[in-house]
Amino acid sequence: MFTKVRLALSKIGQRNYGKVGIIGVPFEKGQNKEGVAEGPDVIRAAGLVKELQALGLDVKDYGNVSYKTEPIPGVDNMIHLSEVAGCTSRVSEMVQQALNDDRTVVTLGGDHSVGIGTIDGHVKVHKDVAVLWVDAHADLNTNKTSDSGNVHGMPVALLTSELSDYWPHLPGMDWQQPMLSIRNIAYIGLRSVDQYERLVLEKFGITAFGMEDVERYGIHDTVHMALNKIDPDHSKSLHVSFDIDSLDPLEAPSTGTPVRGGLSLREGIHLMEEMYRTRRLNAVDLVELNPQIGDERSVQLTVEAAIHIIQAGVGYLRRGLKVPKGITDMPLQTFR
Repeated sequence: MFTKVRLALSKIGQRNYGKVGIIGVPFEKGQNKEGVAEGPDVIRAAGLVKELQALGLDVKDYGNVSYKTEPIPGVDNMIHLSEVAGCTSRVSEMVQQALNDDRTVVTLGGDHSVGIGTIDGHVKVHKDVAVLWVDAHADLNTNKTSDSGNVHGMPVALLTSELSDYWPHLPGMDWQQPMLSIRNIAYIGLRSVDQYERLVLEKFGITAFGMEDVERYGIHDTVHMALNKIDPDHSKSLHVSFDIDSLDPLEAPSTGTPVRGGLSLREGIHLMEEMYRTRRLNAVDLVELNPQIGDERSVQLTVEAAIHIIQAGVGYLRRGLKVPKGITDMPLQTFR
């Protein structure tokens, strides 16, 4: 079907649906479960690029991030800090490159520590950025409050300027300055928040919608209430950092820290559709898919969910692609 539509479109001038840059970050040192580093290549192998090209998108795959690590002094209760520093620094550089190439960046994780690099790169290019952090968890811990020392539970605290005083000096992270205001971040999907994180959310008045809020207001209104808080003038460059564990485990079981009672896939897709409709969504992270967790069917469900989320973020509409002007005059036999 897609082939026939593209042939028909070529007769009247194919519509330009935009440019996308894919960056793979096969990184799992921000937590302690093996397998999440396989996420990028598993999503690609399921046909992500072809699916996006079928939407009429100009897709460039920048490949997987490679990085070097330098020996650095350790920091209490931050596991693999040298690895995190080396990887996220390179991620930031690649995101900057893709954005400067005028592409919407789709970053495939890897664990959620990669968000340190993706958001840093986005802010360095577009300056005024608002972030929707879609996650079961707040990822607001510091090395002093984390129970595990896993950095994938710390990226929001590392990125935001208001929380910079809560950190010691972090060797190897001098490239990253917390330039993002906490007022420019909103959460959707929270349902597993540590006591310290709850204190920070309340102390700083952070915009946060838990699953009870989604149930109360519905996903459509929740998304727009979040945007009105973090981008009231509708002028900021938008970034969605989407942890697959924001979805209910029945929808996406192959992830490292599942929490029951999450978003449905339909709600996740609608969230991304609404973000795309702003025409200011310039970066999407899809993280924490772990193909080593669960059986073959579980992995397939999770990968399919990830692709649906990404497609919605770059322009796929469930009612079908908009028909270009002039095509309605063509005979229906063209599409058979």
